[in-house]
Amino acid sequence: MSALWFRKNSYEALVLLHEISNRKFMSEIQRFGESARWSDLVIYRGEARWVEVADDATADARGQIAQVLSQINGTLERIQSRRTDLLQVLIFLADLNDSSILNELWDEWVPAGHPPVRACVEARLSPGYYVEMVISAAVADECQDK
Repeated sequence: MSALWFRKNSYEALVLLHEISNRKFMSEIQRFGESARWSDLVIYRGEARWVEVADDATADARGQIAQVLSQINGTLERIQSRRTDLLQVLIFLADLNDSSILNELWDEWVPAGHPPVRACVEARLSPGYYVEMVISAAVADECQDK
C-alpha cells in the first residue's frame, strides 16, 4: 500500500494500523503459571499484574497480611521490580475491622513518597482467608519471570 492510499483512505488506514498494532501487542502478553482458570502473573506493556493470598491460611489476620506483603516482595524481586514501582494494590479483607492491622503493616511496608493507588473493601473470601490483594507494578520491557 502506498502513502497515497493512506492519504485517500485515512479512516481505513487508521483501522488497519489499529488492527496491526493490536496483533503486535497481543503477541507480547507474557503469562506465567497458567491454569485453566487463571495465570499467576501476567506482564503486558511494562505492567505486571498478579494476586496474592497467604500461603499459610492457618495464620490470623495480622499473620496473613504480613505474609501477603512479604509474598509481594518476593514476586517483585522475581520480576526485577521493587515496591517503589507499585502502581496499584486492591485489597480485599474478610472483615473491615482488620483494616487497622492492615494500615499498621502497610505504613511500615510502603516506601515513603511512593505509595501506589490503593483501595480496600470487605469481601467474602474463601474459608480461612482474611486478605487477598490484587497488585500491579511497572516492570522493564525485557522482564522475564524466573
